[in-house]
Amino acid sequence: MAKRGRTATEQGEGWSVRRTRLMNRLHARLSTRSRAATGFVSQPEPRTIGSYARGRQLIAGNFLFAGFLVEAPGTDLWDLDSPHPSFEEELHGFVWLDDLAAVGDAAARKRAQGWTYGWIARYGRGRGPGWTPGLTGRRLIRWINHALLLLNGREGTDSEAYYRSLAQQTRFLAKRWSAARPGLPRFEALTGLVYAGLALTGMEGHVAPASAALAKECAARVDAEGGIPTRNPEELLEVFTLLTWAASALSEAGRIPAPAHVAAIERIAPTLRALRHADGGLARFHGGGRGMEGRLDHALANAGVAAVPAQGLAMGFARLAAGRTTVIVDAAAPPGGKASWNGHASTLAFELTSGRRPVIVNCGSGAPFGPEWRRAGRATPSHSTLAIEGYSSSRLGTHGLVGGGARELLTDLAQVICAEEETGPEGTSLLVGHSGYAKTHGLTHMRRLELTPGGRALIGEDTLGAMSTEERRRFDRVMTQTKMQGVRFALRFHLHPDVDAAIDLGGTAVSLALKSGEIWVFRHDGHAQLSLDPSVYLEKGRLKPRATKQIVLSSTVMEYASQIGWTLAKAQDTPLAIRDTERDEPELG
Repeated sequence: MAKRGRTATEQGEGWSVRRTRLMNRLHARLSTRSRAATGFVSQPEPRTIGSYARGRQLIAGNFLFAGFLVEAPGTDLWDLDSPHPSFEEELHGFVWLDDLAAVGDAAARKRAQGWTYGWIARYGRGRGPGWTPGLTGRRLIRWINHALLLLNGREGTDSEAYYRSLAQQTRFLAKRWSAARPGLPRFEALTGLVYAGLALTGMEGHVAPASAALAKECAARVDAEGGIPTRNPEELLEVFTLLTWAASALSEAGRIPAPAHVAAIERIAPTLRALRHADGGLARFHGGGRGMEGRLDHALANAGVAAVPAQGLAMGFARLAAGRTTVIVDAAAPPGGKASWNGHASTLAFELTSGRRPVIVNCGSGAPFGPEWRRAGRATPSHSTLAIEGYSSSRLGTHGLVGGGARELLTDLAQVICAEEETGPEGTSLLVGHSGYAKTHGLTHMRRLELTPGGRALIGEDTLGAMSTEERRRFDRVMTQTKMQGVRFALRFHLHPDVDAAIDLGGTAVSLALKSGEIWVFRHDGHAQLSLDPSVYLEKGRLKPRATKQIVLSSTVMEYASQIGWTLAKAQDTPLAIRDTERDEPELG
């Protein structure tokens, strides 16, 4: 069979990727001609937060990056057999320096210094996969933040090599930041350039152009509501953190951040607050995780932005909050185009947290566990919402080339047809609907949620119906094709692994016991079949998915509309003697 020829688009994008790689390599080599910096003019206050547990794992020789574990005690970091390109990227980004700094003892300092000076010796002359603008910016920030850790007790020749490498990487960034992919990689590149220009002798000339370029990116990539195209809450936090670091570094050096830079920080802060659950973690949507413990609060505190609530939807998400309960709902269409390479078909899905305990969740991103888990995690059944059997509300389409690799992009996006929020004496309610199944089945999904004033009950109503004449014609055709068997669908409520769930009240309810001592009870109106099925919780920092359960309400649309009502109500509070203050962090395993 003859091989299919590459399309013009694929050829053009392929050449663009190759040219970018070649130019990065060229400028990495040219940067070695840079005059070495002789020291620090000023050093930004370290603001990065690492994990003590991960730092101890690194010291023990357990290298967990991008979901891959390499156990190699006594092996140099740069001698590891990389299982995947993403593993290598994380090595060369040097975020692991934050984890070693969190440990801070002699063993941590030995690893930090040995692996950093090993990188300089092996890759410092422009070789290796670490010479991309995004990774270089990420690396520079860590090298400057942890200068005391890296220079303590080293000889003059090592200090000279360190400063020379910093100067080379700064020169490379000054030439290549614009080649970074728009979004987080470009923000990393420009923040790194601002950091280096402010900190290093002889690099001051890079500050003004880098600051201006950063302001321009803020205006272009952060929308009026403080959101970004990917709609990934954790990525938004990363962008926000970089912007606050850059603004603080500029202010400490006696420079004024550009108005567009400050305005972006002020737009993002209310959006992040709206995306924060009662336990301080982020809602898990579109490839994002909950974020490291304390990272969000730390970033918001550093920003110094007044706690003004977001008006309307926050980056397309609705937030219902009362008492100790938060509900965050995906109330907008998924990201489209190249921004959708990590997007999920999660429209109308929600998460619920009570105090410090997540209760209803989405499965999360399967990216750290391989391509099959990544694909499964993006599908609608992996979210706490309604799905027609065998279909997602938005579909994974043809492969697109994004950032040098082939990615499955979301196509045929579910469009939100209404999103109305009301607050009254009976609580806060949200009515939202999407047309993701209109083309395939002639059906629209409408979801109504109401959180009672004390946050003790969430009342839900889901309708799958043919709303227009055209939709009814299409539904009639589907019924004919299925020989009047109807359209099977299911409502799913994925539970956090720490929730102890059991069928109760003779099979008509599910009781949910939290580690805090709270008990919640899930009931429905009897118009569906209730079951408690296996599920998974996909969590970054673990080697494999965690087993958990999901509440499933199954039914069939036989006429032009099918409606299911349900409630999730707190039956028992946390005992007064218990202070539920811990939030579980991922462990190795």
